[in-house]
Amino acid sequence: MKRLAGQIEDFVDKLPKREVYGSVTKILGLLVEIAGFGDDLAIGDLVFLRPKNGRNVPCEVVGFRDEQALLMPFGTLEGVGLGCKAFIQAREPSILPSEAWLGRVINGMAEPIDGKGNLFHGPVAVPLRNKPPPPHSRQRMGAQLDLGVRAVNTFLATCQGQRMGIFSGSGVGKSVLLSMMARYTNADVSVIGLIGERGREVQEFLEDDLGADGLARSVVVVATGDEPALMRRQAAYTTLALAEYFRDQGKNVLCLMDSLTRFAMAQREIGLSAGEPPTSKGYPPTTFGELARLLERAGPGEQGAGNITGLFSVLVEGDDHNEPISDAVRGIVDGHIVMERKIADRGRYPAINILKSVSRALPAVLTDEQNTILRQTKKIVTIYEDMEELIRLGAYRHGSDPAVDEAISIYPQIEEFLAQNKDDNTSIEQSFIKLAHTIGYPYGAL
Repeated sequence: MKRLAGQIEDFVDKLPKREVYGSVTKILGLLVEIAGFGDDLAIGDLVFLRPKNGRNVPCEVVGFRDEQALLMPFGTLEGVGLGCKAFIQAREPSILPSEAWLGRVINGMAEPIDGKGNLFHGPVAVPLRNKPPPPHSRQRMGAQLDLGVRAVNTFLATCQGQRMGIFSGSGVGKSVLLSMMARYTNADVSVIGLIGERGREVQEFLEDDLGADGLARSVVVVATGDEPALMRRQAAYTTLALAEYFRDQGKNVLCLMDSLTRFAMAQREIGLSAGEPPTSKGYPPTTFGELARLLERAGPGEQGAGNITGLFSVLVEGDDHNEPISDAVRGIVDGHIVMERKIADRGRYPAINILKSVSRALPAVLTDEQNTILRQTKKIVTIYEDMEELIRLGAYRHGSDPAVDEAISIYPQIEEFLAQNKDDNTSIEQSFIKLAHTIGYPYGAL
C-alpha cells in the first residue's frame, strides 16, 4: 500500500498546477492554428483539442507563425472547427514504463493495442525526447552480441552497444532478418519498433516471425502506415524511450526499428506542413537532424548502466543505396548490413552482401584466428565474383589460375553457409566452426 500511495503522490505532483487553453483560428489540411495561449507553448508541447462531441484530439506543436501556434494531430480532426478549445498539457511528454510491459504490444502513445488489458505504469517518467548520455561518461562497446544469424555473427560481428543499419529494398527480407535477431539474440530485453508497417503484417510478425518466446522478453511498438505522420514519428520516440528505461535498469537491450526511412518520411510530412523548405529529395533540413538525435540515443550507457544495441532498417528507395536517407544513416551508425535484390532473386536468404557490408567492431572484437578465417573467405568470394561473368559464359578454362579453381570449388559451399532458414539458430562459436569447415581451415587446431 505504501508503494501504491507513493506512486499516486508522485503522479499528482506531476499534474499541471493550472490549465492553459487557446482556441482554433484556422484549419488547413492536417495543420491547425491556435491563438490565445500567451507564452505557455513551445515546440514539442502536447495540446488537446476538445470539440463539441467531447472527444479529445491530441496534437503536437510543430511551429509558430504570426503569433499563432501550428499543431498537427495524432489522430483525425473529425468534429474540430473554428473556435474549438485547445488545452495545453504543461508537462514534458513522457511515458511511465515498467517490467510488466514485457510481452505487450503498444502504439506510439504507449497505449495497449493487444487486447490484454491496461498497462501497469512504473514510478519513473522517461521523456520521449530524451538526450543521449554525455560522450565523456559513456562506456565503451561491450563483448560481441550473439544474434543467431551466421552471416552476421561472423562477417558482421556486432558488439553490445553498437548501432548497425540494415539497408535493403522492399521485399528483400529485412523484416525477416530483424525477427530472427529478435528471437535468437542473447540480449536481456528486445524493444521492437514497427514504424509505418503494413497493418496486415503486424500479427504475422508477432506470431510467425517473433513467436511466443521472442515476444515474452520484448516490447513491440506499432504505428501502421495509415496513421498520421505524428503518430509514426512518436512510435520511434517511444521505442527509444523504452530502450532507455531498460538500459537504466542495467540490462543489455536490443533495439530493433523497421524502418528509419518511414520515420524520415513522417518527419518530412511534418516539416513541409510547418513551412520548412524542401532540400534533398524533398526532405527538409530538420529530417537529418532528427535522424542523428534519434540514433545517438542508442549505444552504450553511462558507467553502471546497461547498453542499447541498435539495429535500424533503412528502406532503400529504388534500390539506390546512395539516396539521401541511406547516405545520412551510414554516416551516423557503427556499421551497415547491405541486402541486395539480385542475391534474393537467386534464392539465398538472408540476402546479405558480405563484401559491401561493414562492422566497425571488426577486427578488434574477434580473435586472430577468426579474423584469418574471415580474410580467407572474403578473398575466395572476391576472386569468384570478379571472374563470375567469364565462368558463367564458359570463357574461363579450368587450370588457368589455381586461385580461381579453388574459388569455383568452394564458393557454392560458402553460399550454402550464408543461406539460413528463419527457424535455424546458430551461435557465434558454431558459426565459426561451420565457416572454417567450409573453407577447409583447421579451426581451433592452433
